[in-house]
Amino acid sequence: MSSEIRALEPQALWNKFADLNAVPRPSKKEERVIKFMKDFGENLGLETIEDEVGNVIIRKPATKGMEDRKPIVMQSHLDMVHQKNNDTVFDFDTQGIDMYVDGDWVKAKGTTLGADNGLGVATIMAILESDTIAHPNLEALFTIDEETGMTGAMGLKGGLLKGDILLNLDTEEDDEIGVGCAGGIDITATRSYTAETISGDGMKACKIEVKGLQGGHSGMQIHEGLGNSNKIMNRLLFSIIEDIRIAEIDGGSLRNAIPRESIATLVFKADKQDLLMRVLNSLSETIKKEYKTMEPDLQVELGEVELPESVMPFDVQEQLLKALYAAHNGVYRMSADIPDLVETSNNIARVIVKDGEIKVGCLTRSSVESSKMDLANALKATFELAGCEVEFSGSYPGWAPNMDSAILKVMVPIYERLNNGEKPHVAACHAGLECGILGQNYPEMDMISFGPNIKGAHSPDERAQISSAQKYWEFVLEILKNIPKA
Repeated sequence: MSSEIRALEPQALWNKFADLNAVPRPSKKEERVIKFMKDFGENLGLETIEDEVGNVIIRKPATKGMEDRKPIVMQSHLDMVHQKNNDTVFDFDTQGIDMYVDGDWVKAKGTTLGADNGLGVATIMAILESDTIAHPNLEALFTIDEETGMTGAMGLKGGLLKGDILLNLDTEEDDEIGVGCAGGIDITATRSYTAETISGDGMKACKIEVKGLQGGHSGMQIHEGLGNSNKIMNRLLFSIIEDIRIAEIDGGSLRNAIPRESIATLVFKADKQDLLMRVLNSLSETIKKEYKTMEPDLQVELGEVELPESVMPFDVQEQLLKALYAAHNGVYRMSADIPDLVETSNNIARVIVKDGEIKVGCLTRSSVESSKMDLANALKATFELAGCEVEFSGSYPGWAPNMDSAILKVMVPIYERLNNGEKPHVAACHAGLECGILGQNYPEMDMISFGPNIKGAHSPDERAQISSAQKYWEFVLEILKNIPKA
């Protein structure tokens, strides 16, 4: 309910978030939100630019008395991850997000909330609109397509931005100040096969559905031991590999989301049905026990369906299931230099088998470029051994930590003063922030990342903490007042 959200404090922030969330803005389909942001800047009478790839830049002069401070860039991305529950009827292309308040949290009804990175965007909008918030010369940079390729940051040319300091508002823990992040690369394995027609005599078909998993951010939550529906489904199918033929698999959705659901259609001899069901039910119970703490709502459902027209050849099926079993998923290496930081990981995000085509999509992340490519090549070799063609795409660099950052030295004491002496957690994160990419064309820019508490990003459980947003807003205003002199 929009009115309920708009009544929250700070109202300037939540009102802009409500305005933004009324605009459909899934990744790769940002035309409406680009126009929305351009209209916003122009209606304020501010210099507003759309660059060649669709990023929007809005410039606002310094407030009185702040003209001698270093110019800053405040940056967030316009797009959001579009995920919904299977039983939720929602069209991300046409509908705004349906939000509600649940205690200290803002949530969405069955979909992602868009707080990642909508709260950052709303923060900048509120500052651009205000005539009372003190700030130096300000450039607002709203990038596109952060979630599925970083193409906005990659396409931003050098020389457009004039700021000395960049404040990236895309961190999801309010006690954290980000000084580094992981890079990433998309890995796609494909293979065609000639489907085999099956005789209906003495044959049956069933559907297996893995569901009820939490899902989540494939970088920030990759170390939590959450279930991956594609790996669980593959484990089930592998246990009965000799007695089944696979007609279809549809598992996962987006590369940057830990997959929550997978569905497979199988064909088998009717006289094997009881044995197969016993094996699958027994293994399902074993897997549920393994995940009972992290995934209490995990379900594996079996149901009879009509016979499909065709199935995979057995040799292709065997090679695929073995490759998916062998392919690494989860943490690959922890950082030797930064305590508790995941250095390198992989998410087996998408598995599709249908109409003579196989497609497996992964996202490999690392803060070390050589380690990223080591894991990428290991996955490439695994899938090539299964007869797949493997493509690398969308590679982007990490952001190397700078512990001598001048703006970091400003922000730490402000945080401590506002929080009764509590020290912030200064850290790198295992997620893809745009700072590393932007730094390629702006190597002298001092960059930092921070934000409010957002939980469950990239899943329909995404939620933003109201009290944390208040804490974060106060932090933002104090930082702006204390930007050092040029």
